[in-house]
Amino acid sequence: MVSRLLVSLEPAARCTAAIAAGYGLGLLPSARLAVWASGTDTDVERDGTGNPGAMNTSHLIGKRWGAAVFAADVAKGWGAAALGRRLLGATGANTAAAAAVVAHCYPATRRFRGGKGVATSIGQVLGTFPAYFPIDAGVALATAAVPALRHRTFTANTVASLTWVGCASAWWRKQWPNPGGPAPTAALPAAAAVSSVAIFARFLAERDKVVSYEAAGMGEG
Repeated sequence: MVSRLLVSLEPAARCTAAIAAGYGLGLLPSARLAVWASGTDTDVERDGTGNPGAMNTSHLIGKRWGAAVFAADVAKGWGAAALGRRLLGATGANTAAAAAVVAHCYPATRRFRGGKGVATSIGQVLGTFPAYFPIDAGVALATAAVPALRHRTFTANTVASLTWVGCASAWWRKQWPNPGGPAPTAALPAAAAVSSVAIFARFLAERDKVVSYEAAGMGEG
């Protein structure tokens, strides 16, 4: 009933609802919930790298919990895209998914510390641009295979973001097929750019800390 009511609204109202829903999903503190469920006495936003993400969770309380956090964060981006698509097609899918990434990186509450948004952006790709996912995986594998980049998370994510925005622009302009996702529109590269900027800003703000942990062989959290 709620979804039918929202779909009956004017496009501007539906777009606003999609953004709000996506942002709300992005606020879900998956890493905190994992720590609470594990019953361990740790603070994922203080200990380790201090980043409330899958890698830091894995370091602090175990790989299974880290995998659960990764899956939950991916689901946030995918779920936001699915809900947004229901509300306003391609525009709703892209705006809601980007809002989820922004919320994960910059939650509008002092209770939670934002993460870097990489897993949530993977969910965004799966929900809005599945045709690009194999390319995204290929870029990740390629950067991991280069010794100079293997432990340079900031550089690797910058390369991945530029590739994402570039491919989204090409798919929109060429109107290439996007099986399983909405038809490419101008919202596709715009949403990719918004999420990429949010992720880039988070990595830039914590670059020194990330580098120190990489140098210690712990990887990025």
